[in-house]
Amino acid sequence: MFAALNLGACGGGGSSGPVAPTLHSIGGTITGLTGGGLSLANGTDTATVAVNATGFTMPTHLAANSSYAVQVSAQPTGLICSVEGSAGVVPQADVTNIQINCIVSWTWMGGANTANSPGNYGTKGIAAADSVPGARQSEVTWTDRTGNLWLFGGRGYDSTGAVGLLNDLWAYSPTTQQWTWMGGSNTANSIGIYGTLGSAAASNVPGARAGAVSWTDGAGNFWLFGGSGYDSLGQSSGNPQVGDLLNDLWVYSPTTQQWSWMSGSNTIDATTIYGSQGAAAAGNVPGARAGAVSWSDSTGNLWLFAGSAGAATNYYLNELWMYSPSVGLWTWVGGNQGVGVYGTQGIAAVGNIPGARVGMASWTDHSGNAWVFGGDGVGAVLNDLWMFSPSTRQWTWISGSEPPPCCTNPIGGTYGTENVAAAANVPGARAGAASWTDSAGNLWLFGGITSDFINDLWMFSPTTKQWTWVSGSATTGALGTYGTLGTAAPGNVPGARAGAASWTDDAGNHWLYGGGNLNPYGDLWKF
Repeated sequence: MFAALNLGACGGGGSSGPVAPTLHSIGGTITGLTGGGLSLANGTDTATVAVNATGFTMPTHLAANSSYAVQVSAQPTGLICSVEGSAGVVPQADVTNIQINCIVSWTWMGGANTANSPGNYGTKGIAAADSVPGARQSEVTWTDRTGNLWLFGGRGYDSTGAVGLLNDLWAYSPTTQQWTWMGGSNTANSIGIYGTLGSAAASNVPGARAGAVSWTDGAGNFWLFGGSGYDSLGQSSGNPQVGDLLNDLWVYSPTTQQWSWMSGSNTIDATTIYGSQGAAAAGNVPGARAGAVSWSDSTGNLWLFAGSAGAATNYYLNELWMYSPSVGLWTWVGGNQGVGVYGTQGIAAVGNIPGARVGMASWTDHSGNAWVFGGDGVGAVLNDLWMFSPSTRQWTWISGSEPPPCCTNPIGGTYGTENVAAAANVPGARAGAASWTDSAGNLWLFGGITSDFINDLWMFSPTTKQWTWVSGSATTGALGTYGTLGTAAPGNVPGARAGAASWTDDAGNHWLYGGGNLNPYGDLWKF
């Protein structure tokens, strides 16, 4: 008993020394890691990740309230991996919410790796390995229900090597990797053949143009509106590379392979008929314009925003229009004074609206919201990001800056660390960028023009509201690195350009065609 009491006294009254802090692991999930060589770093703590891994844990565990910042220190073969939720302070628990997303890098898939290439049309309606559209920019695109990529018009080179406005229609099969010339002319500056309003015909075809907008409806039909080009009389500004402004609306059926003229004028420079704001009416119609953006909503309506309404006056717009294919009527929804109302960043409001602009990028997210970025505004190039809700019909200013004073240097980007998302990151001001929405709902932005042409690739997460610089140069005028035709490699990247065509295929790959700097390109890329 004495011994027991003595031992108890020793145990209760003695000092056991300082208690070691509890350490927590730093890790998360990985998607798309199909190549070897991925390395991660958290300061001096590094980890090499195995092929096909779906998760990771850094070797060194940290105490609560310690800071961490996980970054990609080496990219895997043929992939580019980005990090979301990479930095923070360790809570009283393991960190498990860091996300590593790996995607295949750029692949040069076809077309010339030099500028100003002419088209090789082959036989209309017949796919061939050597068929290819000519170099061009400011064309429009669609994706059909079988996954083919479609391309129409733009400013570029025809079959003879002549440069001008085009109205050729092409389809590309990602499966066979072949182009098919489907319609339109193989020579530049063709006039439009309108036929009867509302009636399809084999001879109907929109005139040559650039800077139009496009939609795909719920039935899989392709829609085309406006741009700078040629009307039914062959009228234009007299400059074969510029044309004049149009407001004609067309629909194309991939099934019948016929065009129908649905609305607007068959001659150039038609004026706007607004009607009553918010009310559809038979006489309503947007005026002639180019460089607008477009999107479709979940109920099948087609939306049109902004653009330029006159080369002579350089008149930029911020009108918002909706077209209902089911009733064939336009509705003027908002805007027309050109002045932007930013409101409070992150807060939707009835009075908010982006200012007048041309050459923006746009997306539709998985919730049906439309997004608009940048463009050439009145006196300044822009880098503001906006979201529009079709259900509430309200705009929200999400990120980027309000317009600087007229004629100042464009707003520069904050790139941060490549492949690492951060709240401070933001692309610089630009117009003529290409855009995609991926299968996870992220928004992608490539290239464009600011004070010079750029080739940076960005990703924006609508969930975290953060930008990630993914690839390309943080400086202007970068040259393309083509690598080997058909082979992905981390160093591959298209050169700096604006006005490129873009698609997303059924497998979630992003595609890019053409665009240009002082000269148009005819190269096809997959990301």
